[in-house]
Amino acid sequence: MKKLQNPSCETCASRLESVFCNLTDEEVASLSIDKRCNLYARGEKIFSEGNRSTSLYCISKGRVKMSKFGSEGKEQIVHLAKSGDVIGYRSVISGEPYSASAIAIEDSRICSIPRSVFHELIHSNSKLSGAIMKLLTDELRSARVKITNLAQKSVMERLAETLLMLKEFYQGRNDSDDINITITITREEIANIVGTATETVIRLLADLRKENILGLNGKTITILDKDSLLKIANVYD
Repeated sequence: MKKLQNPSCETCASRLESVFCNLTDEEVASLSIDKRCNLYARGEKIFSEGNRSTSLYCISKGRVKMSKFGSEGKEQIVHLAKSGDVIGYRSVISGEPYSASAIAIEDSRICSIPRSVFHELIHSNSKLSGAIMKLLTDELRSARVKITNLAQKSVMERLAETLLMLKEFYQGRNDSDDINITITITREEIANIVGTATETVIRLLADLRKENILGLNGKTITILDKDSLLKIANVYD
């Protein structure tokens, strides 16, 4: 981790994509003073599961994985976050320890906002508190879907859905039938999202390549047949 001189929130493009987009000019100026900004290299932890939640974090630039670790050290990636997203907010609101570890999956610039500052903002700004409520609702819905998928969907279905999710995570929505995704996460990390062994993911990716649904070249995955991938995933575009 490398500390940075605090960049201005007023000129931060990522803030306009975050829950802080509706702050008043006075609140933005105050937030700019109170926050702290750091650079994290790929693989560095921003915070650890079980630690006391003292701050929430806004991703100014980069991407982060939220991971839980089992008793034997097995990782399960429960969420991915990118520029404009906030992480750690649920624990800060509840006052509980962080429920997962946040780890940079590429070099990232991340700002920390003290709990007291965040609490003051959500009490004074109804638009911010509404945005946080929506985040909490979306997180609950996503968790329910994930639990259902783990119980009812095959590994291939979950992998196909994960690839579609990664497409949006790395590129946003794109109607092209030929979509290149250059990812910065490993095959092991894809397996940790799907909830299976790395060897299984490698084998299934090879199967999808043989069927001309995917193209594989190093870290670049090309979705050649999005309709087939949607059909395998049993989701609707």
